[in-house]
Amino acid sequence: IKRLAVDHLHLVGDIFDRGGGAAKIMDRLLTYHSLDIQWGNHDLLWMGAAAGEPACIATVLRNNLRYDNYEILENDYGISLRELVAFADATYTDGEPITPLIKAINVLLFKLEGQIIQRHPEFDMTDRLLLDKIDHDTGTVTLADGSVWPLTTNDFPTVDPADPYTLTPQEQHIIDKLVSEFVTADHLHRHIDFLFSHGSMYKVANGNLLFHGCVPLNEDGTFSSMNCLGTWHAGRDYLDFCDHIARRAWRVGDRDALDWMWYLWIGFNSPASGRLVRTFERAYIADKSTWVEPMDPYFTLTKSPSVCDDIMREFDVVPMACSPTGHIINGHTPVKTTKGEQPIRAEGKLLVIDGGFCRAYHPKTGIAGYTLISSSRGCRLKSHRAFTTVAEALTRNVDIESETNRFDQADRRRMVSDTDTGAKIRSQIQDLRQLLDAYRNGAIEERV
Repeated sequence: IKRLAVDHLHLVGDIFDRGGGAAKIMDRLLTYHSLDIQWGNHDLLWMGAAAGEPACIATVLRNNLRYDNYEILENDYGISLRELVAFADATYTDGEPITPLIKAINVLLFKLEGQIIQRHPEFDMTDRLLLDKIDHDTGTVTLADGSVWPLTTNDFPTVDPADPYTLTPQEQHIIDKLVSEFVTADHLHRHIDFLFSHGSMYKVANGNLLFHGCVPLNEDGTFSSMNCLGTWHAGRDYLDFCDHIARRAWRVGDRDALDWMWYLWIGFNSPASGRLVRTFERAYIADKSTWVEPMDPYFTLTKSPSVCDDIMREFDVVPMACSPTGHIINGHTPVKTTKGEQPIRAEGKLLVIDGGFCRAYHPKTGIAGYTLISSSRGCRLKSHRAFTTVAEALTRNVDIESETNRFDQADRRRMVSDTDTGAKIRSQIQDLRQLLDAYRNGAIEERV
């Protein structure tokens, strides 16, 4: 019944991270009858890690260690943390708010990120080089704006002030070991292969434009350009480059392509990220005013229907015959219903359906995510209640209750002929007619 009811499934990214069940979800998706995936920044992070990019691997470890998701690393993918844990315990001081293990992975990450930033000045991320801005005598750091802040720890035994971004021999050994484990993890590689074969940076389907994060914009609404290995790209052309470079990282694994996988995860001008990520500040500075992460102008400008129209035109989105309004469908930014945010924006032209399925987001969002359903009668947006307890689920069905918002109602029932599938069938019919004509007029002789 489910297979009949759900003809095709679109996932707008971020299957990985925040929860420990991503591997189980991927196993389920491997057997699903029809789906596509628009890569999220967390998916791209894991894709980069599986391809062997060290900074992506360090970030994957940091994300999952901070959320106590050891099981996906060790149980699901067979990635051992034993040497990293032993190194952390032997090198870093215990008894502080930051554990030795997190201290160790933080420093590894910031060293590896620093190396990428130094290799790629076009990423424009020199303000993220902060290990060399630490004053080890006073336990403070100077940020890019010149402000000086106390650090929550001054325990940096492997950071050489004269050469802060070089790994020590022991750190290099640990990273080499982890890279080897990620690139040889068979279960993980089956999942990443599936992400590449069924995924992309964006998709145009049935009058809709689907992508995870954003199309980078300037403040005036024009498409922001990015220096991509010496060539400038913007708009759809830029997202096509990002799609190409991700596949190159997986197939070829050259240094530039692998570095780009890290940038797609975290870069301000990345279409999967679109924000200035303050990882260092969140890790080492207690004052939350330093944690503010500016967002790409896309996230405010797309409140305007005209900006959404401009973006859809860039991607040649053609609305369906029985529904004159196309949609941009995003994930990425959880909808904070507790603060009055709504998932339907720009007079229905922008749909943000990442409400945060994972438990970590429930206090911020007030719900447990959204599902967008498109049928012959129009669109429905279902907002789900958060799972509470097994008893509540059994006695009150609270885990499957949801609220439905109907919109974009069709003037008439949408038929298969109105969809992309209908266009393909019409093309096949035309091909068959031409083949039949060719037999009838003798252009092709019938085989006996």
